[in-house]
Amino acid sequence: MILEMKVPSPGESITEVEIAEWLVEDGDYVEKDQAIAEVDSDKATLELPAEESGIITLKAEEGDAVEVGQVVCLIDTSAAKPEGSTANSKTEAKVETSQKDSTPAKSSQTYASGTPSPAANKILTEKGIDTTQVNGSGRDGRITKEDAIKAVPAMGKAINVDGRGTTRSKMSMLRRKVAERLVEAKNTTAMLTTFNEVDMSPIFALRKEYKETFKEKHGVGLGFMSFFTLAIVRALKMYPAVNSMIDGKEMISYDFCDISIAVSGPKGLMVPVIRNADRLTFKGVESEVKRLAIRARDGQITVDEMTGGTFTISNGGVFGSMLSTPIINPPQSGILGMHNIVERPVAIEGKVEIRPIMFVAMSYDHRIIDGRESVGFLVAVKEALENPIEILMNNDIEKALEL
Repeated sequence: MILEMKVPSPGESITEVEIAEWLVEDGDYVEKDQAIAEVDSDKATLELPAEESGIITLKAEEGDAVEVGQVVCLIDTSAAKPEGSTANSKTEAKVETSQKDSTPAKSSQTYASGTPSPAANKILTEKGIDTTQVNGSGRDGRITKEDAIKAVPAMGKAINVDGRGTTRSKMSMLRRKVAERLVEAKNTTAMLTTFNEVDMSPIFALRKEYKETFKEKHGVGLGFMSFFTLAIVRALKMYPAVNSMIDGKEMISYDFCDISIAVSGPKGLMVPVIRNADRLTFKGVESEVKRLAIRARDGQITVDEMTGGTFTISNGGVFGSMLSTPIINPPQSGILGMHNIVERPVAIEGKVEIRPIMFVAMSYDHRIIDGRESVGFLVAVKEALENPIEILMNNDIEKALEL
């Protein structure tokens, strides 16, 4: 029996995905539920498992954009499993390179990356454009007629001397979608950024005294994210316009706080969501941050886990950023940027002292958030972070940390 494997829907509103990598080769024997491919949607990278055991025939190439419901491979479920074989994969194939090298090449026609079709070559020649200046969108990077029509002559071409070269690589669907959303945010919102600084001394003191006990009790570290998340939740309740977004001519405000946290994963920037952060304690936030970070790192994050946040936190400080203007994560209306902590001289009651200072930045959509709300919101966050025992812990540290 020949089973047609179709692209499943990875989530609501997603109509197509891209074959990022086949984990098996044409003609391999695959086991049921074995991961046979990685597919990129515009929100995440997901694994495609085999629906049955059998010999697989691939019907799509790596890099192909395929619609949800489209057949991407066939599985001959009546085929017997080869004796002494296990489910083949590209990883195993790398180990058997000596055997692969002696196998005759497949007869299917391929083209070198950057090779133009005859029609494309004619158009490029008429335009005076070198083929190395054009990115091919066809199979194996071949330059199509459409690529040639869209090509624009460059102002100049880099001269290749002393063995210098360039490398072209296709952006993943996820990376391309992130790029589109960033441009969309810049072009469709009235984005402004307000800045402030936070004296992190009180949080440093709390972490120094309680982090070991907290970790022993709960199995997670007492990091900065729980303090910032809870400070932001408080500020969102004080300034509900920040916890809102525009839908056409209407303003939608939320009575809950789903906080998106920007994390760097193997496939690029991902923004999983801490659901109902307004109901979580320090332990709850830290546990959820750890869980989401591990899933993002392992490529297991789902579309649902990255959808529906009402406000975003981005921590550029982990990479050493001193100050930046974060870009809004649409359709949200606000994002807070954290940065690195540096010891700086500051005036305290008329005296100069050295304190660990973090610059914070809040970008906001001025169409829905006025200056009063944006500045007041950031000041409220600063106040909570500089007075965590009183404001975030209600003067009961052990109860707040559940020790």
